[in-house]
Amino acid sequence: MQLAGRCLCRSLTFSFSGDIVSTGHCHCESCRRATSSPVTTFFCVATENLAFQGDTLRHYASSPGVRRGFCGNCGSPMSYETDKRPGIIDLYVASLDDASGVDVTQHGFWNERVSWLHCEDDLPKREG
Repeated sequence: MQLAGRCLCRSLTFSFSGDIVSTGHCHCESCRRATSSPVTTFFCVATENLAFQGDTLRHYASSPGVRRGFCGNCGSPMSYETDKRPGIIDLYVASLDDASGVDVTQHGFWNERVSWLHCEDDLPKREG
């Protein structure tokens, strides 16, 4: 699969070629606060198959062993990496130029979801 995406200001772009490792809607408080959204949708890929172009991806250590990447110009959230999954990077589905080929397969941190958003689908819902 080949995918491409960008930040809001277009100064940071990425391209990916290969298999998607996993996908999911994350409901954890940390992702909600990092994106100011009630839920964040990720696709996870091998870092060796990903290339960023343009401005340098900046990082924020949001918790021990976790780096969140963002555009240093416009602040758009771009990535999530954890020491628990070396060689894997999570990217935001909403940053893709065309997300039509990405099928989301699960909900994560269902126990941390906001009460006012109702998700009615048949996807598996993991606690934590």
